[in-house]
Amino acid sequence: MNTNFLQTPITYLKGVGPNRAETLQGELGIHTYQDLLNLFPNRYLDKTQYYKISQLQRSSAEVQIVGKIIHLKSVEQKKGKRLVATFADDTGQMELIWFRGQKWIRENLKINTPYVIFGKCNWYSGGFSMPHPEMELLDQHQKGLKVFMQPIYPSTEKLSNRGITNRVISKLIQQLFLETKGNFIETLSETLIHELKLLPKSESLLNIHFPKNQELLAKAQFRLKFEELFFIQMQLIAKNIRHKQKIKGFNFDQVGERFKEFYEEHLPFELTNAQKRVIKEIRHDLGSNAQMNRLLQGDVGSGKTIVAVMTMLLAVDNGYQACLMAPTEILANQHYAGVSELLANMGVRCALLTGSVKKSARKPIHEQLENGELQLLIGTHALLEDKVKYKNLGLAIIDEQHRFGVAQRAKLWHKNEFPPHILVMTATPIPRTLAMSLYGDLDISVIDELPPGRKPVKTVHRFDSNRLKVFRFVRDEIKKGRQIYIVYPLIQESEALDYKDLMDGYESIARDFPLPDYRISIVHGKMKPADKDYEMDRFVRGETQIMVATTVIEVGVNVPNASVMIIESAERFGLSQLHQLRGRVGRGADQSFCILMTSHKLSSEAKTRLETMVRTHDGFEIAEVDLKLRGPGDIMGTQQSGVLNLKIADIVKDNAILKTARYHALHLFKQDPSLEKPEHLVIRHAYAQLVKYKNIWNYIS
Repeated sequence: MNTNFLQTPITYLKGVGPNRAETLQGELGIHTYQDLLNLFPNRYLDKTQYYKISQLQRSSAEVQIVGKIIHLKSVEQKKGKRLVATFADDTGQMELIWFRGQKWIRENLKINTPYVIFGKCNWYSGGFSMPHPEMELLDQHQKGLKVFMQPIYPSTEKLSNRGITNRVISKLIQQLFLETKGNFIETLSETLIHELKLLPKSESLLNIHFPKNQELLAKAQFRLKFEELFFIQMQLIAKNIRHKQKIKGFNFDQVGERFKEFYEEHLPFELTNAQKRVIKEIRHDLGSNAQMNRLLQGDVGSGKTIVAVMTMLLAVDNGYQACLMAPTEILANQHYAGVSELLANMGVRCALLTGSVKKSARKPIHEQLENGELQLLIGTHALLEDKVKYKNLGLAIIDEQHRFGVAQRAKLWHKNEFPPHILVMTATPIPRTLAMSLYGDLDISVIDELPPGRKPVKTVHRFDSNRLKVFRFVRDEIKKGRQIYIVYPLIQESEALDYKDLMDGYESIARDFPLPDYRISIVHGKMKPADKDYEMDRFVRGETQIMVATTVIEVGVNVPNASVMIIESAERFGLSQLHQLRGRVGRGADQSFCILMTSHKLSSEAKTRLETMVRTHDGFEIAEVDLKLRGPGDIMGTQQSGVLNLKIADIVKDNAILKTARYHALHLFKQDPSLEKPEHLVIRHAYAQLVKYKNIWNYIS
């Protein structure tokens, strides 16, 4: 078969035509034969059995029956008419009903001619009926490709209204198989097929659309899922290799005096083994002559800031500048305060640049940055402004990177003649499966242990009926000199949702914790930045004991004295949000607590989230549960990533296949980096097709 045959516009397939083509393009993105071939079924219906009317049960099950229409009539109803057919076999009778499309159906139905019908049976007024059945003449049914497991394809309301039913799509795919004679070019090597016992390509495509039995369907699914994930991993690994080969980095070959002095004299605590391992990985990158492009994952409080500081000192010791960019002013201020304290008396010049920095203060920062006097710059998006020019930026660190757009991150690359080393940090644990798919082109480091002395936060779930006991506990903690966070999901009352709203909550807290014994701060997203910073500052300085807030405090507030986090209507929050909020406490030496408050009405998903929070502190375990509950599309904004536009694989359910695919892709590149060996030419051709058409499935031709 000609390689380009599957690139034929769908209009030319028999049974499509211009009108149907337009609908298929708009609704399902089907532009070519290949797009149709890769419209994989969502599920399958077992059509191995034919029922008699006398065998039907009142179960609303989908059934297949052979019989004849013996009578047809229109029945008046309140609005319009319905078409009713009496359908009979040798054991009894039932009704077939149509509420729309009646004219076409009446004109095309044949009386007393054997049909195979399929649909869901309803029991009504002493008899069975089937609304809008799928129908096929028995002789046509016997001639067609035998479909024992009927595929159910994705559909939309518009497709149904235009008569493009599941049966029509199935017929079009049958036509495509007839025109191609079911022969499709192989895309995997014989070695892989043999080693993994995979079905050949043509057999897999036939059995994904027209499975002969459950076993062949499972084998076809495995083969196509593996192939999809294998080529995605090839893309990511190739990108990483190409990056290291093409983009040269500054060589930080010295471990200089400042790094040694900090390590030996100024470290506030002994580094954990995880921190040591990560610094070693970073040092290897920085001395490899290739640009570092590394993702550093570390749970809240795991000590990423120390790693960032030591990496910046490596840059300074080698004669380069470094910058650290954070998504919010609060977080940038926090980083600046932390870094300044750690590097006090070390002779390293550091400055803060955010939107709030006045014009008069910016001028010296710009000048000192350009002449090289300023070695470290910490800030927000302000670091990306055209006016911000460096003498020799060698390292850029991006914190909470998922809050920045691709274009914003790319701007940092152009702040020097050669791109600086990039270290991306996140405290939002990314499930390993998602990291493999989304960040497979980055090198990944993980800090997976907390510094010694940190006590895990005790997490409990309490219902609203226990509120008085919770408040009593809060008073006891305040007596000990501790501070409290109380977080609400909503700013104003919502008529649709019966949840505590912030303002009501604030008034209620103010009544239970009155002046002058207690002082309360309030912070939410609708406040002016200056007011928000003022309230935050009061809490940080200990002038207020209670902070009533929305999730605006999720990232960036570091108050070691705050020991209690109360999350109201905790069922309203996602797992990663709950985990981030819990991370605001437990930053001091005292035992801290997280109290999840909810009503008694909880969905099973909400119960799973709450049970997970109470059970574990492991951010990666929490992230895996979150991924299973929400799917990859909602986590980290991955729906915007073309990499995860999967056709058949599911990175949650197919985790094991993903790992196998990555292993074999890595092994292949290690064995034959240019894919020049004769046995790998088939993969090379498929990969070239993939890159050519910019679509993960366009190498199927």
